[in-house]
Amino acid sequence: MSLRKLIEAASHHARNLLILSAVAVAVQACGGQSGPARAQCPAGKVCLHLGNGSEPTTLDPHKSSGTWEDRIISDALMGLTQDDAAGRPIPGMAERWETSADGLTWRFYLRDAKWSDGAPVTADDFVFAIRRILDPKTASQYSSLLYMIEGAQAATEGKGSLESVGVRAVSPSVLEFRLNHPAPYLPEVAKHYSMNPVPRHVVEKWGDAWTRPEHFVGNGPFTVREWRLGDYVRSVKSPTFYEADKVCADEVYYYPTNDAISAERRVRRGELDSNADIQSNRIAFLRKEIPEYVRTHTYLGVSYVAFNSNVPEFKDPRVRQALSMSIDREFIAEKLLRGGQMPAYTFVPPGVANYQGAKPPEWASWPFAKRQAEARRLLAEAGFGPGRPLKVEIKHRNTPDPMLVMPAIQADWKSIGVDARLAQNETQIAYASYRARDFQVADAAWIADYNDPMSFLYLMQSATGQQNYGDYKNSDYDALLAKADNEPDAAKRGQYLADAEHLMLEDTAVAPTYFYVTKNLVNPKVTGFVDNVIDHHRTRYLCVAGNKPPL
Repeated sequence: MSLRKLIEAASHHARNLLILSAVAVAVQACGGQSGPARAQCPAGKVCLHLGNGSEPTTLDPHKSSGTWEDRIISDALMGLTQDDAAGRPIPGMAERWETSADGLTWRFYLRDAKWSDGAPVTADDFVFAIRRILDPKTASQYSSLLYMIEGAQAATEGKGSLESVGVRAVSPSVLEFRLNHPAPYLPEVAKHYSMNPVPRHVVEKWGDAWTRPEHFVGNGPFTVREWRLGDYVRSVKSPTFYEADKVCADEVYYYPTNDAISAERRVRRGELDSNADIQSNRIAFLRKEIPEYVRTHTYLGVSYVAFNSNVPEFKDPRVRQALSMSIDREFIAEKLLRGGQMPAYTFVPPGVANYQGAKPPEWASWPFAKRQAEARRLLAEAGFGPGRPLKVEIKHRNTPDPMLVMPAIQADWKSIGVDARLAQNETQIAYASYRARDFQVADAAWIADYNDPMSFLYLMQSATGQQNYGDYKNSDYDALLAKADNEPDAAKRGQYLADAEHLMLEDTAVAPTYFYVTKNLVNPKVTGFVDNVIDHHRTRYLCVAGNKPPL
């Protein structure tokens, strides 16, 4: 009998035991290590110890891609705009900005700010950084995020020069962008770490080694000073930060915490002040045990299954549709995870700004048994059946929720005659495989980089590159996004985007599975932590009760 049937058939008590048994297997596979003890805080100082998910692979804003890297980088480097405590864009290195009537020219006016070595932050640092992320030699995963800038895509693809990109220093304190199309969301994008400046004088001296703690120079509220691999990254308050007097913490430690159960114990013991994840099906339990620690909120994130279109079987849309429609999303969200997640039949999460949402596929409203029957029919039509079963490998991350969800999807596909094998990997290794197209089916997720539907829909554009894991290409989809880019009317723009999303869903480019919720475990002594839809909690706003809070 499948895990699903066992859980659904069991009594309430037995069902809980079965789920906890599944959790125990996942925890054992994660290692179950307790992690290092809390580092000592210097006398008279305020230190924060933050569980940060995975080990960073880099602290270079032009080469990173994970939220666990973003938390460190965005504390140490600041773009033209920055997050406020609730994750909304406010002035950062730019005190103000203005745009032309046609929305194609933007000027940002920089404040008087310094790098942590005392050198001034200038518009030229931003020009250098923009050209660096677009340079094909950098091989940035996020270069496509900046394709609204004139000449950016051509430069990244080696079809144009970096000098022709539409960014220039009008003066040391004035930065100008020329865009291909209006981008009213530019202040949102400008706070993303891909648009952070980097210290040209340091990068040119040390090359890729500039991010080592002994060389690191930043312009944010904290500066990286130590990186003990597998233990923590330590940053200290920067005295040159323009609002250093408003930053409470003197030191911040970021610990890799892949094992959410061990991290939970460390928070409860006081070794960690917070952790950026909770194993979903423990949320209800923790709300009873330590309700003041549990912080959940609507989150602009989606978990999905990607199909590698380079694999012959997945070139057939009938196969992709059969696999998508046979996933029991309600079971996954409501009975397996039980953390407030919602079943996902569209890709863009509810709550994204400037968007009414796309129409889901027709089959989304069908009873699950009808969907399974149709999935079997589609597979048979595509040439698969009992005598020739479809065989697939599902590559997935070894974090707690995927380790619960992927066996459920494996069972769903087995029920329609698919022979699915699971292959788990460390998160960083999994995503490296996805970017290299070294997978058949991938367990993936996407978190909004900025609060706009394009933050999700651009992933499936033909030109996106590495982050379009399945290499989905559809000229009609691309054309609809291009129309949206050039449409000044917000309602019409939203409709173009909704039409594009619906087309992509009808193609089954991916199989959305569930929409995220934020899941933070935060000691109530930590102040300044504000729940928000992008789950950004910059350390400059955090403090510890009993100490002087940020002004």
